[in-house]
Amino acid sequence: MTRILLTGGAGYIGSHTFVALREAGFDVTILDDFSNAEPSVIDRLARLTGGPVDVVRGSVMDRDALDALFAAKPYDGVVHFAARKAVGESTERPLDYFETNIGGLTTLMQAMRAADVWRIVFSSTATVYGEPEVFPLTEDLPLSHTSPYAFTKLTCERILEQAARADPWCVGVLRYFNPVGAHSSAMIGEDPRGVPDNLMPFIAKVALGELAELQVFGDDYDTPDGTAWRDYIHVMDLADAHVRSLQALMDGRAHVLNIGTGRPISVLDMHAAYSAAAGRDLPYRIAPRRPGDVPKLYADPSRARQVLGFQAKRDLDEMCRSSWEWVQARAQGWRFNS
Repeated sequence: MTRILLTGGAGYIGSHTFVALREAGFDVTILDDFSNAEPSVIDRLARLTGGPVDVVRGSVMDRDALDALFAAKPYDGVVHFAARKAVGESTERPLDYFETNIGGLTTLMQAMRAADVWRIVFSSTATVYGEPEVFPLTEDLPLSHTSPYAFTKLTCERILEQAARADPWCVGVLRYFNPVGAHSSAMIGEDPRGVPDNLMPFIAKVALGELAELQVFGDDYDTPDGTAWRDYIHVMDLADAHVRSLQALMDGRAHVLNIGTGRPISVLDMHAAYSAAAGRDLPYRIAPRRPGDVPKLYADPSRARQVLGFQAKRDLDEMCRSSWEWVQARAQGWRFNS
């Protein structure tokens, strides 16, 4: 059985990918310091997958812990999620982001090299395209950054590229667009702390009554309804992309790919769909544009289809419905205690 280390595997995308990997027959170990995840997710993952979860509490910044982890059992590859991820926070704490995101990757890769583990799927982002002017976005477009967060992801991509010239790395870089939604069981989903930075979890808190209204930042963009366009992808489709990425690496096929749907969705489209899922019109107001936001950001996903056979299956209604079921279950707690 192929054994995989999943760093940051207790987080939002990591936990869903754990389920997808287990269903695909992989033997998975989670490494997480739980700085951005609830320990209770491990019990829920065990219930979802029908078996114990191998989890190690630790950080990718801790070389000694990594060496001990790789010495304990052989691994065939790593999926690397562990990182700081909030764009706004990165502008306030750039050094923390450099230390964790860049330092974490290099420390992990040093330990992997020492253990003779050369396959890695790297969690990247569409923000490495900076402020593009050509749409949809293809993988061959120039790369840049508009935040310290994006800078760290772009730097990590360059590190992986340069390292592969010196050692036999086989790398899969997945540039996510906007992951949303939750597992159909409503047992795992996105659970941001504080006021969310991203649109769907913000709307979810409005639907729950935890926030008074949605702020729509700008309605004068060059889009049909004037609000910004984004490419949203269901988190379980994204999890499937990681399974396929690993399978490609096992065959020696390195890749750099956009993971999105290619279908742009406006803020007001998302608001309307989530209102339908919640069964009522959710309050919102138009606010000024937010600094750093770009009018449009959506993928050309054709290369992922060609290289991995990957295509997103779940639509906007399912994204909103699964999110709403998850946040209600999370608020009530009944699914997790039953």
